[in-house]
Amino acid sequence: MRQRSVITFGKIIRWLAQKRGGSGSALPGLFVEKIDASFIPRTLSQLPQGVAIISGTNGKTTTTKMVVELLEGQGLKVFTNRTGSNFTRGVAAALLGEVDNNGKLNADIAILELDEAHAVHFVKTVTPHYSLLLNVMRDQLDRFGEIDTTAKLLKQIADSTTKKIVINREDPRLLKLAASLPSEKVSFFGLDSQLRQTFPTDDDMRSSNVKIPANYPTAIATLEKFEGKHASFSVNNRHLSTDLKLEGIYNVYNAAAALGLVVSIVPTYDPQKLTSTLADITPAFGRGETIQFNNQTVELVLVKNPAGFRLALKSFPPEEYSTMIAINDNYADGRDMSWLWDVDFESLKPHGVSMISGKRAYDMATRLQYDLVPIGSVDTNITTALRALLDQPDSSLKRIYCTYTAMLAIRRELSKVTDVKAVI
Repeated sequence: MRQRSVITFGKIIRWLAQKRGGSGSALPGLFVEKIDASFIPRTLSQLPQGVAIISGTNGKTTTTKMVVELLEGQGLKVFTNRTGSNFTRGVAAALLGEVDNNGKLNADIAILELDEAHAVHFVKTVTPHYSLLLNVMRDQLDRFGEIDTTAKLLKQIADSTTKKIVINREDPRLLKLAASLPSEKVSFFGLDSQLRQTFPTDDDMRSSNVKIPANYPTAIATLEKFEGKHASFSVNNRHLSTDLKLEGIYNVYNAAAALGLVVSIVPTYDPQKLTSTLADITPAFGRGETIQFNNQTVELVLVKNPAGFRLALKSFPPEEYSTMIAINDNYADGRDMSWLWDVDFESLKPHGVSMISGKRAYDMATRLQYDLVPIGSVDTNITTALRALLDQPDSSLKRIYCTYTAMLAIRRELSKVTDVKAVI
């Protein structure tokens, strides 16, 4: 009776939160965590194939979306925290949206995106069968400190995983971490050697004593090459080639990670269905997402650390676009924005930046001035800045590079005037 009451009240709170325009991913999750601490482990324990955790600095949301759709393409029923709220309360809120009043969850497996620190707390109560560790980069140093601390957090996730740990072979810290794990549990995803310089690690941008060994371990999923929207992968020594709807070269790399986890979960996978499903996957919200408004195309690109921003600038040519950059420093963005000085913005110099906005707009403007990038306007108010960008007649194509909370604010404003897929 108590369990049914908690679920009922939680569902009501979630519905009310969404009715008021929120995502319904924070308040109901906090309610359940406080009232019934065993709700998450009790509910997830029903799943016959258990839980897989996806964590790391960059690419969690897109990779999680890809893994979910690829597994569904193989016939599995998948539960996931689709909100992009990668704290435990986001998992609790997502469960409230999926369970019936008796707490029954109709799924085979859970694929959960989790923030590095929250994942460590999560695995103390829910033991993952699988984990996918993406990368370690300088992201939110005000929360985690040095990136070696982030690597230690990911090791705790790996140590708790019972079946298979899929690790980024190209990340020197994760490769070092893998050496301390039981070899029979570890698999890798990675890059063809000719692509390694395209995807820099933190150590490629800053001096470091971390060395990558000359002999790489074999990867079960490798990105072999890509050109435009076409990509080729090697999956368990089987060649897989397809056009992609995903935007951004980093999302192509994320596809290799997703493939590595999927074939670890489903060793008897159907390669044709794997290829056809991958070809149809679209970007996660804000990760190269395009929104149509009054014959205009608005493209949102999430940025949150030097490597990610550099790859974003490399992925999206500025020609024909009016560019806006929106930088906030709220908790979810990270307070320390000094990383902006590690990004090379010279690719924006020929066409300039039409608008800069967000709480740290003037910091961003100062950084661009050092690279001699022309700036149209600076407005810390995201609402008025967005309206000014949309009113510019010079281009029907708008691209906005934005930190996480700036992205949410922009999507919220766009949802007032056009159809924007809700984050629920």
